[in-house]
Amino acid sequence: MYGCCCYLKSPPSSSLFPLKLQERIFKSPNLVVCAHKSRVDKLVNIDQSVSEDDSAKGSGTTARGRRLLRVREEKRKREHERLHTYPQWAKVLEDACKHDSELRAVLGDSVGNPDLMRQRVEQRVRQKGRTDFYKSKSGSVVTFKVSFRDFNPLDSYIWIELYGSPSDRDVDLIGSVIQSWYVMGRLGAFNSSNLQLASSSMEYDPLYDADRGFQVMPSSFHDIGDVEFQDNWGRFWVDLGTTDFLAIDVLLNCLTVLSSEYVGIQQVVFGRHKIGDWEEGMTSQEDGYKYFKI
Repeated sequence: MYGCCCYLKSPPSSSLFPLKLQERIFKSPNLVVCAHKSRVDKLVNIDQSVSEDDSAKGSGTTARGRRLLRVREEKRKREHERLHTYPQWAKVLEDACKHDSELRAVLGDSVGNPDLMRQRVEQRVRQKGRTDFYKSKSGSVVTFKVSFRDFNPLDSYIWIELYGSPSDRDVDLIGSVIQSWYVMGRLGAFNSSNLQLASSSMEYDPLYDADRGFQVMPSSFHDIGDVEFQDNWGRFWVDLGTTDFLAIDVLLNCLTVLSSEYVGIQQVVFGRHKIGDWEEGMTSQEDGYKYFKI
């Protein structure tokens, strides 16, 4: 049997030791000899475990806290890698998306993922064609050529050759210009017999004779066809009616600014019923056909 000796300032409490064990303790009020070693070992182990729990709580390093710290550290590392290894071209595309709705629609939810962004752009290029992406969208610095080939003002086509296949936006823009030109001609705007202010000086207030303008024989644009495109060639049929060639000058002035600022034009041809590889009856969009309804 083993025993241990402990010095106590007060008599042992009956709650700590069983009754039979108390009978084996010496009657001395300050000296207690415990012959039950296993009981004391249990008390010591309990005290040590309580101390360890208190120290763990005091440090704040619980399992959940350590897991949150690890998640934050991994997130910080990923953000650092994204900022320092993110491709420059991807940053340019992200900035362009803020001001370009068409590009934003192409990229969709791929923003932030360079590989997916590359796939979306390549897919768009394959669908629309490379010429639609690489051609200048801000116009051309080179003036277009103008030629007349058996042009009949009452029954002829006007042809427009672009630098590449037009986008839907280009078709709408060119068609809107032609439509506006037709509406003005229909209302008699192209009448060279009534140009009272064309040679007037702007240094003083000019005078306009309304009665003279009313008595001039009116000129009217008779008819026009839809604007059609096959690849980079476009055309529209016209019947200028009684309008003067002033209408041609006005049209060329409009196309000059349109070409330099918005859509590059290579040449404008007045006349002929067929130019280049134009095929009559080819109206499939898959073959590059587009049109603007006037």
